[in-house]
Amino acid sequence: MSSTSTTTLLQGASLTIGSKSSLEGAPNSEDRPQWSSNFTSISTGGFAFAGIPKIDDLYRKRQWQLEHMAGAFRVFARKGFTEGTSGHISVRDPVDPNTFWINPFGKHFGMLTASDMVHIDEEGQVIGGNKTAVNAAGFMIHAAIHKARPDVHAACHAHSPAGKAWSTFGRPLDIISQDTCIFWQNQSVYKSFGGVVLAKEEGQNISKALGNHNRAIILQNHGLLTTGSTVDEAAYLFTLMERSCEVQIMVESAAIEKIHVGDEEAEYTYKINGDPETLYTEFQPDYEYEIWKSGGELLATKGL
Repeated sequence: MSSTSTTTLLQGASLTIGSKSSLEGAPNSEDRPQWSSNFTSISTGGFAFAGIPKIDDLYRKRQWQLEHMAGAFRVFARKGFTEGTSGHISVRDPVDPNTFWINPFGKHFGMLTASDMVHIDEEGQVIGGNKTAVNAAGFMIHAAIHKARPDVHAACHAHSPAGKAWSTFGRPLDIISQDTCIFWQNQSVYKSFGGVVLAKEEGQNISKALGNHNRAIILQNHGLLTTGSTVDEAAYLFTLMERSCEVQIMVESAAIEKIHVGDEEAEYTYKINGDPETLYTEFQPDYEYEIWKSGGELLATKGL
């Protein structure tokens, strides 16, 4: 197979901010805020910052995705998001988009490499990669999301401490900081906890609660789930949401009146910081650290 790839660089951007009056009421699909390709807006020095690479060879792209998927698991392990056999990340296969890759059941996040990932079809049958069992609940949730949302190429779910704690309130995060502006009009809450997700219907209900546009959802009494156009985007959103839950709990414990970010300011920040290219880039320091820390081990791709 060819290993040729090209990298697309951000070339600059413009940004249009609507008036505050245009933000009143719940947005629909027509008037949701649109991103600009704007990472150059927060980088400087005269050089364009490399964004998401454009890889034309789909088999090379598959390998690249699995390497970043392994990196995401290593980051989750370092940040303490493991809980027994719970937690999963999935990535849509670029060669056969009706299938996806997921982590093997019962292997620690911190030990995973690209060659450990399991390729499964829409029925949950292993069709390639590492020939081993996968988490049944993970399959139910991720299969429903990938089927309902063609724009979602990756999804992350783990039983992280702050996410579990905040989920017990059944509330979305408040927009109280620059970081939480990333979740402005971009988060859902699934309030119907139905136990361990072993039924197809429960996975579909979670997908329905996520909606047609949101990238993050709080699963009441369960934890967090984030999605993205790349695994880097989904993983960064998860780490950001987990930390935001931790901060929100700290704020709530102070019992002092909170000052929320205004809608106009939140929309502006969301448009600057919330596009897929920027979120991908935000994850690269953590990803590159894990490659360095593992001596490149996480990139192992035997038989892919």
